[in-house]
Amino acid sequence: MSADADAILSAALNLPEDVRLSLACKLLDSLPPEGTILSEDDPSLPEELDRRFADREGLIRWSDLKAED
Repeated sequence: MSADADAILSAALNLPEDVRLSLACKLLDSLPPEGTILSEDDPSLPEELDRRFADREGLIRWSDLKAED
């Protein structure tokens, strides 16, 4: 997790339980609908990975992504 995400999590954990529950629900609601995320078992995963690899726009270098940890 990034430093920003860690800071947000730390702050959120200090909130009252009802506020944390509301926040958690809102975060879950922000995720894509179930079934739109590919799993490693999905037979269309190789095709989707090839498509994403070919699309260089929005490309993030591994070293930049790794630096976020």
